[in-house]
Amino acid sequence: MKSLSLSLLRRFFRQPWLRWGLLALGVGMAIFLAGQWAERRELHSRIQALQQVAQSTVMGLEGVSEKHGFLPYAAARHPDVLDLLAHPQDQNLVKRVNRYLTEFKERTDSAALFVMDAGGVTLASSNWNTAGSFVGQTYRQRPYFQQALQGQPSYFYGVGLTTGTPGFFIAEPVRHGAEVLGVMVVKVSFDALERSWSASPDPLLLLDSRGIVFLSSESEWLYQSRSPLTRTDLDWLSQNGQYGARAGYPRLPWRLRPLDAATRYELHTQVKSQPRSFLALETVLPDLGWTLVVTGDLKGVAQARVEALALATLLAAVLLLAGLYWRLHERRYAEQRQAKQELERRVQERTLDLEQAQAFRKAMEDALLVGMRARDPQGRIIYVNRAFCDMVGYRADEILGCAPPYPYWHPDELESYRRDREASMATEARPYGFESRIRHRAGHDVITRVYTAPLIDAQGRNQGWMSSVVDITAQKQAEDRQHEQERQLQRSARLASVGEMASTLAHELNQPLMALSNFAVAARTIAAQAQMTVLVAALDDMVEQSQRASEIVRRVRGFINPRRGAYEACDVHAVITHSLALLRSELERQSITVTQHLSAALPPVRGNRVLLEQVLINLLQNAAQAMQDLPVAQRVIDIRTQLQERALQIQVGDVGPGVPQALLEQVFSPFFSTKPEGLGLGLNICRSIVEAHGGHLTVANRLGGGAVFSFTLALSV
Repeated sequence: MKSLSLSLLRRFFRQPWLRWGLLALGVGMAIFLAGQWAERRELHSRIQALQQVAQSTVMGLEGVSEKHGFLPYAAARHPDVLDLLAHPQDQNLVKRVNRYLTEFKERTDSAALFVMDAGGVTLASSNWNTAGSFVGQTYRQRPYFQQALQGQPSYFYGVGLTTGTPGFFIAEPVRHGAEVLGVMVVKVSFDALERSWSASPDPLLLLDSRGIVFLSSESEWLYQSRSPLTRTDLDWLSQNGQYGARAGYPRLPWRLRPLDAATRYELHTQVKSQPRSFLALETVLPDLGWTLVVTGDLKGVAQARVEALALATLLAAVLLLAGLYWRLHERRYAEQRQAKQELERRVQERTLDLEQAQAFRKAMEDALLVGMRARDPQGRIIYVNRAFCDMVGYRADEILGCAPPYPYWHPDELESYRRDREASMATEARPYGFESRIRHRAGHDVITRVYTAPLIDAQGRNQGWMSSVVDITAQKQAEDRQHEQERQLQRSARLASVGEMASTLAHELNQPLMALSNFAVAARTIAAQAQMTVLVAALDDMVEQSQRASEIVRRVRGFINPRRGAYEACDVHAVITHSLALLRSELERQSITVTQHLSAALPPVRGNRVLLEQVLINLLQNAAQAMQDLPVAQRVIDIRTQLQERALQIQVGDVGPGVPQALLEQVFSPFFSTKPEGLGLGLNICRSIVEAHGGHLTVANRLGGGAVFSFTLALSV
């Protein structure tokens, strides 16, 4: 019964109409999936484009904040501003501060600058002489004033209470010691940003923390809310007048359809009374409390799906015709294929004995540890063994038949290769051979010694040359390490005296700096008395003392600046391994675990290996010292490498207390150290070495605790 069922099933599937039906179903499914794939691909492409637009826009907004953020801080430090807050009734001070703020505003391209006392009353302003002057106005209800009065910098976007024009307000507390005397405010206009946005084909807009649109390329969306506002929000907006005297904030006419992430969605709305559909992407600016929304038209996504369906249908038709054509010609070529297979079988049988003999001879040659290479009279390579291929990193089929210059020749020694080749092919070959540097396919150098002898046949004719190539890289490296250790001992002796030089620098600089201070005080007194002759003499003395201090610094810098060594192609992994080997005993003594996340097959970098090891050793020692107070089980140093376009990045991280935020840039300064016994030169020398190699050394704190030092090195190829 079972065999009968299988027989009927086979007969059923042999029906032509069923095979064609299954084929049509498969083709239809493939066309449908192609349309879906094209739609998803186009949507992904649009999302990537929006992400680039959002990134550039966020950088522009943050650039405005960073560009103008220092202005109130700088203006608040002016002596006249501090005097005015101490003596607000002094009209001469008011006039001077008004002129100062006006000049400051013209130089910085800001909309306005003004200073308020602790009660929120404007004492002076850059627009003091205009109809909409801020002088005498009270802004105590503004959030930026209240936050700055608490001693914190503040950012606020809103409509001006006096001028009625919107702007970005940056407030900074004006301090006298620990006391906050008043608030300095700069107002920045976003008019240029609005004009650039208005030229965008797709809407761009900014929403505040309550979801209100306060900046948009579509003017009809201004001051509309993404969701209904609570009574508390409406009362706050009315009390602070953030967007002027508005009774309400209507809801945006949007219909949203979420996509794969909360920040990406389809937006269906009307623009200028026309229905439009967009792909929208949100980006949060946490420092400012804003949300940026960038959009792109969705028409291209549907069009991509239609085009993919049409193309897949056409391709299916072509494949179907091709299948029919192949079916018709399959029988014709069957006999030809069978004849060819028979011929190949006979050839394989006749060549089997020859291949076995060849394999035996090749096994003997591959067992040699010395590289063997044969060349014909024209210099073309006609034979190599496995040892030679391993030595140069190329397969035999890649170099057989090659003529000079060979692919493993070092690009810096082409002329030397030609001279050695001519000498080795002379009638009397040198029995002692010659030394040659070649370039391995992986990029590192291999030092070899080459011995060449002529190939003479039975008739006494020269048929080429056979060379024996011996790898002496390890021997040369041992010699170089010995020389390098001698240079390191010399440099260590030199750096040992840096401590004494640092104290000498402090002692010698003290005298000219004290003299400069005394001359400056005297010059200020003389200038007040208008004694020009004496003033010029005092200034000459100040110049002389400053030149003396500069000479002292120049001598010390010249002493501690590490001497640049010869640059070569360096394997970063080898540098890391050797540095860890040098510190192995110290790391084991402190029970420190080192984890390595090294990218595979990294290209070499061009630099001085000893100097790079000096950088790594210094960073590893600093990481170990940072964790000396931690329990033994928590002491871990992490080393990572990764490629970045045409550079290679190395990171050394620890789990210590990290670097205080205020000291992140000072750690590289000469003679700056957080350790009582430190000289403050280690990281400065490391940065000098990295910059001499064309890279950059930076430090950052890790999220989980600890610090990570990162530096980049240029690739050698």
